[in-house]
Amino acid sequence: MTKIPLMDIDLYPPFEGFPKECIRFFKQLKRNNNREWFDRHKEDYERAAKIPMLSFIASLQPHFARFAPEFDLHPKRSLFRIYRDIRFSSDKTPYKTHIAAHFVLRGRPKGLVGSGYYIHIEPGEFFVGGGIYIPDGDQLKKIRKAIATRGEEFLSIVQDRRFQKRFAPFEWSTLQRIPKGYDESHPMAEWLKFKQFFVGVTLPESKIYSESLVGETARICEEASPLVRFLNKSLV
Repeated sequence: MTKIPLMDIDLYPPFEGFPKECIRFFKQLKRNNNREWFDRHKEDYERAAKIPMLSFIASLQPHFARFAPEFDLHPKRSLFRIYRDIRFSSDKTPYKTHIAAHFVLRGRPKGLVGSGYYIHIEPGEFFVGGGIYIPDGDQLKKIRKAIATRGEEFLSIVQDRRFQKRFAPFEWSTLQRIPKGYDESHPMAEWLKFKQFFVGVTLPESKIYSESLVGETARICEEASPLVRFLNKSLV
C-alpha cells in the first residue's frame, strides 16, 4: 500500500465529497477498536477520513470569511484527534468511531471554550451545529445575565421564523426552577432556566458523498451565527 503523506502546508486537495471508504473504515473500527488493528489500517484512516476532512474544512474557509471572519478554520487546528482520552473513562477503547472538527474564535483553543461551530461524521449521519454545549458555571452566569438584560435581542434570534424552521425545537437541558438571583416573574424566566445553548441539524449519511456538502454546511452555520455571536458577546 502506497503511503499518502499528510500535508504540512496549507494546501489541500479540492473537496469532492467523502469517499465511501470513510464510513466503511469507522464501521470496521467500531468492531476492532484496538491499537493493533488501527496500526494496520492507519493509512486507510488518513486516506479515507482525515485528508478529506482537512479538505472539507479548507473548502469552508471562504464561506466563513464572509459571515464569520472572526473564526479560525485552519484544518489542522480545527480537526479533533481520533485518539480518545481514556484517563477518567470506564470505556477504555482507544479510538473515536467518528471524525469531528470544532471552529472557535481565533486565538482560542478548540474544545468547550466559548461559543463556536461543530461538525461530526459517523456511520449513518452528518451533524453540524453551533453554540455552546456545556457551559461552565461562570459562562452560564454571563449568558443568563445577557438574556435577562438583552431579552429582546435574544428573542429576535431564537424566535426568528427562519431560525425556528431550521433548528426548533431546542432540546436543551433545563433547570426545574429559575436560577438563584432571578425572580419567577422575570419576563425571560423560562429562557433563564436553560443550561445549554446549542443548535444543530442532523443530515443523512448520503449527504457526505457530494461536494455540495460544503455549501449546505456553510448555510446551516450561517443561520446559527446570530446565536453563536450573541453567546460570545455575552462571555466577554
